[in-house]
Amino acid sequence: MNRPKTTRRRFLQSAALAGVGYWSLGASSAWGASRWVNEKLAIGVIGAGGKGYSDMMGVARTETIVAICDVDRRRADRAVKARPKAKYYYDFRKMLEKEKLDAVTISTPDHMHAPAATMAMELGLHVYVQKPLTHNVYEARQLLLLARKKNVATIMGNQGTSMDGFRRGVEVIRSGVLGKVKSVHVWTNRPGRFWKQGLRRPDRSDPVPEYLKWNLWLGVAPERPYVKGLYHPFNWRGWWDFGTGALGDMACHTMNLVYMGLQLGAPDWVEAQSDGGTEESPPLWSTITYHFPDDGKRGEVKLVWYDGEKDGKPNMPSQSVAPGVPIPRTGSMIVGTEGVLVSANDYGASFKLYPEAKFAGYKAPEPTLPRAPGHYEEWLIACKGGPQALGSFEYACPLTETVLLGNVAVRSGKRIHWDSKNLRVTNVPEANQFVRRTYRKNW
Repeated sequence: MNRPKTTRRRFLQSAALAGVGYWSLGASSAWGASRWVNEKLAIGVIGAGGKGYSDMMGVARTETIVAICDVDRRRADRAVKARPKAKYYYDFRKMLEKEKLDAVTISTPDHMHAPAATMAMELGLHVYVQKPLTHNVYEARQLLLLARKKNVATIMGNQGTSMDGFRRGVEVIRSGVLGKVKSVHVWTNRPGRFWKQGLRRPDRSDPVPEYLKWNLWLGVAPERPYVKGLYHPFNWRGWWDFGTGALGDMACHTMNLVYMGLQLGAPDWVEAQSDGGTEESPPLWSTITYHFPDDGKRGEVKLVWYDGEKDGKPNMPSQSVAPGVPIPRTGSMIVGTEGVLVSANDYGASFKLYPEAKFAGYKAPEPTLPRAPGHYEEWLIACKGGPQALGSFEYACPLTETVLLGNVAVRSGKRIHWDSKNLRVTNVPEANQFVRRTYRKNW
């Protein structure tokens, strides 16, 4: 299959002009008139273990997996067995240079998301990138600019955006039923038992197993010796060189509903409290306050993020912020003058309104957002000329920038004032080292 053709887009544009859009008709109606829906995309998989496998299978139901890339041959074994005809690579750069592809899925550790996505989009490929979209703020902005330039179909792997319950929640928030926003809270039950943070690098190394290409795994990150189980395959989330901590790992999920619902955009300042972090590893807990200026519609908003354990207890909102409202172990909450919305779902796909008696029999507003045919399906339709996914880089990049600014505040240890247009901290110059990183030589 060739790169995106304007004739595909022309079909959908014509349908929209005639008042017959894809989302209202459904897949069978809108695409039945188009021959391209039956053409299979040639897809390459970058990162095939763990989430990479499920991402591969999510698109393999309808498309052709041409090539599989993973630096760990043993971790990739399940994917290889599932698609034995696909060619295997250790280095995604070689795969992208040699294979004729239409699109790629990228499910590597955080630090390699942007390098892989950049090369793929430069070649005109559509990209599916796991959350968080990037490892730092600068990378997120660059991916957005490149996606616009190349006019490719994009999506970030935060599944909630593609769920009807999430979109219904956004519509409820935007309806104004909660009144004037008093406070917003988002929290997670990680890191906890999921992985460790507050770490220091050990003074030792282990032999690199024959199935792992360690230099390729390090990628753009600074060189360091391999230590069995310390970084790969899962605990990289607790190291700044490779991961983005509990905030980066979970906020693209749990912050998503309130961020889209309130149309928050970029904060003008961010401040963090935390403890137990090191130069190399995120803290044991953090409480991060984002301030979003008045946009002329909703007033100013303060959003507070909580993660980890503080004084032996989960770090989460105090009951005092919403008396009488149940606060789950993970989720998000908007406290308004007329009511409170709570989502106990990491994806924001379900929610409740409080006080319950007041909202008994509440009828949600008429839909204003399109309903998705499915997470992977929404992206694949965009790849074939359909409308961009709601979770495309147009939305996912600003969300990711906002999320990762919290880590800039954590690492700088000071309130940072943010100039979003110029991607720069204006009051703490030394904090800008955390906005953008220097890639290792040859990357």
